[in-house]
Amino acid sequence: MPRSPSGWTMAVFGILAATMGVVGLLAPDALLTVMGFTRVGDVRRAEGDHTPVFLTASCMAALNMGAYSVLAALSDWKASFRWTAPFRLLTCTVFPLRVLAGRARSGFVGVGLWEGPGALVTAAALHHEKQRGARTDADERAAAA
Repeated sequence: MPRSPSGWTMAVFGILAATMGVVGLLAPDALLTVMGFTRVGDVRRAEGDHTPVFLTASCMAALNMGAYSVLAALSDWKASFRWTAPFRLLTCTVFPLRVLAGRARSGFVGVGLWEGPGALVTAAALHHEKQRGARTDADERAAAA
C-alpha cells in the first residue's frame, strides 16, 4: 500500500495507465473506441499503414509506465513523483495543442485532461507533504528547546 498522499496519486495514475495499456494490447479496437477513433478493419488498411504497430508500442509504453508508477508508489519514491509531474504537464500541453493544430484527433484531448489534473494533484500532494514535514521538524526543534 502507498504510504503517502503523493504515493496514492501515483498508484492511481499507474493503475489507470497500466489498465489502458493492457486494454490496448488485448482489445485495441476497444481502446480506439474509448478515445473516439473510428475502427478501421484490417481489410481497408492501406499498404504501409503502421497504425497497429504504433498502437502496440504506445500501449506497451503505457503498461510499463503504469507498472513503474505503481512500484514507485509502493516504495514511496518521492523523487520519481517529482520527476513525473512536469512531464505529465508537458503531455497535458502537447496533446491538446496537436488537436488544435489539426495534427491529432479530438480523442487526444482526453489524454491531456487525464494527465494534467493528475500531475497537479500529485504536485499538490508533494507540496503538502513538504510543508507538513517542515512543520513537524520545527515542532520537534521547539519541543527540544
